[in-house]
Amino acid sequence: QVQLVESGGGLVQAGGSLRLSCVASGRSFSNYAMGWLRRAPGKEREFVVGINWNGGSTYYADSVKGRFTISRDNAKNTVYLQMNSLKPEDTAVYYCAAGRYASIPITQYVYFGQGTQVTVSS
Repeated sequence: QVQLVESGGGLVQAGGSLRLSCVASGRSFSNYAMGWLRRAPGKEREFVVGINWNGGSTYYADSVKGRFTISRDNAKNTVYLQMNSLKPEDTAVYYCAAGRYASIPITQYVYFGQGTQVTVSS
């Protein structure tokens, strides 16, 4: 079992920045690829960004390329999501997830955090 706890969400104006963190506990963090998923109101959960076990490979949804950056610190069992140039359409609940691959499909992620709300006002 892996327990994931996100933090760092909040309300920000369009063009602003937020940094999300996800701390893992339980089974070895470095065994897993990590991802950030999000669910906007009225929409299905979607893949945002992923990172492989050692941080050597990252994958981004087209909608966030150039604005979001994922990183991880295996010594701290933590994965980060730096979100810049936020847009109202980025408003969603953001979930940290652990899985086998750093990308899609979403169904291969096996552990999820409880989510943190990000709201971007126009």
